[in-house]
Amino acid sequence: MSDLFAATAAPSDYDASHIEVLEGLEPVRRRPGMYIGGTDERALHHLAAEVLDNAMDEAVAGHASRIEVTLEADGSLTIADNGRGIPIDPHPRFPDKSALEVIMTMLHSGGKFSGKAYATSGGLHGVGISVVNALSSDMTVEVARNRELHAQRFSRGLPVTTLEKVGAAPNRRGTTIRFLPDTQIFGTDARFRPSRLYKLARSKAYLFGGVEIRWRSFIADGDTPDTAVFQFPGGLADHLRERLADREMVTPDLFAGRADLADGKGAVEWACAWPQYGEGAASFYCNTIPTPDGGTHETGLRTALTKGLRNFATLTGNKKAGELSGEDVFTGAEIMLSLFIRDPQFQSQTKDRLTSPEATRLVENAIKDHFDHWLTGSGDRGRALLAFVVERMEDRLRRRAELNVKRKTATSKRNLRLPGKLTDCARDDAAGTELFIVEGDSAGGSAKQARERMTQAILPIRGKILNVASANAAKIGANSEVADLIQALGCGTRGQYNAAALRYERIVIMSDADVDGAQIATLLMTFFFQEMPGLVRDGRLYLALPPLYRLAAGGTVAYARDDAHRLELLDTIFKGKTKIEVGRFKGLGEMAPQQLRETTMDPAKRTLLRVVLPDGVDARAAVVDLVERLMGRHPEHRFAFIQAHADRVDAEALDA
Repeated sequence: MSDLFAATAAPSDYDASHIEVLEGLEPVRRRPGMYIGGTDERALHHLAAEVLDNAMDEAVAGHASRIEVTLEADGSLTIADNGRGIPIDPHPRFPDKSALEVIMTMLHSGGKFSGKAYATSGGLHGVGISVVNALSSDMTVEVARNRELHAQRFSRGLPVTTLEKVGAAPNRRGTTIRFLPDTQIFGTDARFRPSRLYKLARSKAYLFGGVEIRWRSFIADGDTPDTAVFQFPGGLADHLRERLADREMVTPDLFAGRADLADGKGAVEWACAWPQYGEGAASFYCNTIPTPDGGTHETGLRTALTKGLRNFATLTGNKKAGELSGEDVFTGAEIMLSLFIRDPQFQSQTKDRLTSPEATRLVENAIKDHFDHWLTGSGDRGRALLAFVVERMEDRLRRRAELNVKRKTATSKRNLRLPGKLTDCARDDAAGTELFIVEGDSAGGSAKQARERMTQAILPIRGKILNVASANAAKIGANSEVADLIQALGCGTRGQYNAAALRYERIVIMSDADVDGAQIATLLMTFFFQEMPGLVRDGRLYLALPPLYRLAAGGTVAYARDDAHRLELLDTIFKGKTKIEVGRFKGLGEMAPQQLRETTMDPAKRTLLRVVLPDGVDARAAVVDLVERLMGRHPEHRFAFIQAHADRVDAEALDA
């Protein structure tokens, strides 16, 4: 033990001389990742955000109305505002230095700790601008105050010159900072990207309607404009409308607004929209700082929207929204939220996530009444959004139910979790295989004996399968027949559908050749159309054509699919024959296995109908509409269809 300890102990020459004390901005240069998250391109542009955020703090505080962002030809960046200007008088604690030099060269120095200079601000720790200075090979700061212009130059965190008066500035005020990122930190190839800076400047203008941001670049970058002026009095609502462009909305107008917080020490602005199609996006900000990972302000918005929709569902008698969650409200939505709050807390110096616990309550309380009024102000608008969100809820519940029926990860079929009633085929590869979906155990028994074991699998279902077009997600997920079918196919449903995971090349619906059989086939086609449309589009779904009649005379035997076919056979094959025996099959279960194989399952003799979707957007939209009218949740549509087509029903067929 003592030998082991001696081998791992610290070297005998480890003493006080090994203890380093990093002073000034040296810690930033040694460990830049601690302050800006790394030294990559994202971290490089974080420097620009730090300087721009200081200018935005002046604007939000009401002291600046204009910010200029200029990308110079040499790769440096200049950001100027017309605010109060950084103080230039001597600092009380360091009388030999100006306040400007203290701010630029010392960590944890600034005017945002007490809240006296700024009610709300993006800067919190007094490290932002000093970090930029530390990581810049050259920085010049100009301050116009009291009709005078002062300037000081720095390099890698150290002053190169003293603060100097460089002239009069009778028509100028504010701070101008020009800096060039240090290639020793970011590499010789590191460059500001005009497109990225352009988007940054534009997004800041949306966050505060009272500021004008002027953009100029002396470096060409494809489609990025060389000059632009951003000013958006409508704030986030203007931004979101531009982002949505011509996308079709669930509701014609946005849910947008601005409200003061209950504590009187801040405000919140929001803009929300729900497009009919496509993926949504969420953008969250605190004191104009982007928080891409969201945080407590996001939680407050989620809670306000979710509770509001649940209350509206109760008010309108919609009983399906009981399991509504924030995920359902946010899925597919375009969300923007900007919070102004005093002394916010972030997860790290890069401020990717807000952690202030009070933000949840403040945001929820500020937004909830506005959302309630927005929903109830137009009943059609509220009902449309509720129906959209409930559909998202049903998708989520359906996916959760599918977790119980997905195949286990395995390379051998013997390790798959499959329905107990499935009689699988012997071939592991899907090529050339078929799954026959049959009605009832009786028909299933005949089909099992009639099948070709290597390539044909049999799945019996009990009675008429659930009509998925008129059922909610919870009901679909709880249905054992649907679960068995999804489990046997192994390819998932809707957005989770994976054609490569489908366990069979063909899916064959084999139901009785009567009215009940036709209804079962219709319900199954509806299931595939709604839950696995990709399977139908790929031409994998078929209808078997079992016979309804068996005709025999002497040594001649033939099978008829329906009454018309029976009459045709009597007029052709059996014409002139006497004592023709005509037998009607009551169902597949009554057919002998050999008969079922000969007529319906033998690839060499059978006839299959492939279920296809028509080409063209309009034609497919017509199919969607037809399925919804005939199989959906509104029985009055089916009644109207029956009335419109009643004269086409064959009375003779009804008697049969």
